[in-house]
Amino acid sequence: MSLDDRIETLKAKHRALEAAIEQEDNRPWPDELEIHRLKKQKLLIKDEIASLAAQAASAATA
Repeated sequence: MSLDDRIETLKAKHRALEAAIEQEDNRPWPDELEIHRLKKQKLLIKDEIASLAAQAASAATA
């Protein structure tokens, strides 16, 4: 899997987590622990995307 493919896969997971957070938040009694868990996963994925994007940028300039 190329770096760009990995980034796109992570972006899709990030969007799915955003949708899951919104869905949980719109429930009559949202599970705050679940929302916290989803947000933590989303942040980890965002950090990984940023790291991979930086690698891709440095590889493109090399």
